[in-house]
Amino acid sequence: MSIFTGSGVALVTPFKENGEVNFDKLKELVEFHIANHTDAIIICGTTGEASTLSHEEHLACIKACVEYAAHRIPVIAGTGSNCTATAIYLSTEAESYGVDGLLVVTPYYNKATQKGLIAHYTAIANSVHVPIIMYNVPSRTGCNILPETAVYLAKNVENIVAIKEASGNISQVVRLAKLADGCIDIYSGNDDQVLPLLSLGGKGVISVTANIIPKDTHDMVQKYLEGDITESLRLQLASISLCEALFCEVNPIPVKKAVELMGLCGGTLRMPLTEMEPQNVEKLENAMKAYGIL
Repeated sequence: MSIFTGSGVALVTPFKENGEVNFDKLKELVEFHIANHTDAIIICGTTGEASTLSHEEHLACIKACVEYAAHRIPVIAGTGSNCTATAIYLSTEAESYGVDGLLVVTPYYNKATQKGLIAHYTAIANSVHVPIIMYNVPSRTGCNILPETAVYLAKNVENIVAIKEASGNISQVVRLAKLADGCIDIYSGNDDQVLPLLSLGGKGVISVTANIIPKDTHDMVQKYLEGDITESLRLQLASISLCEALFCEVNPIPVKKAVELMGLCGGTLRMPLTEMEPQNVEKLENAMKAYGIL
């Protein structure tokens, strides 16, 4: 059984101007997404600036999100690390708070061989009982989960059930879908490739864009699954300019500015991320106006 089907938002982490986590705004964001039909919340992922959160902040955000969601929507916690022991620590703590699943990124910087990835994910999965989504994003981590490795893990580790595929390599996803033959759920990790992955049997998307167009991102997946491919395609193509603007600088710089422009929360970032360049802010504003958000 899938952890979720549809649109999971890779949620931003709201900060106060002094850099502290703004839990009041976090609660408001959870309510905003529930009201706008988001199908799952992914807390403390890349978009949530998890890499600049202390362990205490990281876990506090996960615990708060679970409490705010109150079982109305699945909460999936980002608990990955390039240190297996740290990933196990974060994962076991998150499980104790009642999360519905974990999103575990591949080891970054020190990377890993495919053998190392199998050992890493197996050790984390064996430390918890909740289902795990592997997160494959080679452009950030320098580490690629090959289709054969993903399928091996899904077939041999009971609670490894899904993969967020953000390699951008459609040919690799085609091979994954063929080898898996349904043994692993596939989620798009790229907002401009939702339909291609759905056409390969994907279950949905873990989305940055859903931070600002949650209902349309949900509808894009839902319409496809209902057989209304024409409307799903319209929504995908309509969002492309917005996607381009949201990734004109490294994520989550633009989406943090976008939620600020919408008045959802402040746009404060933690270093080494810095304020968006003025010309890119203009590009983002124009894309949001063209879409009808502003």
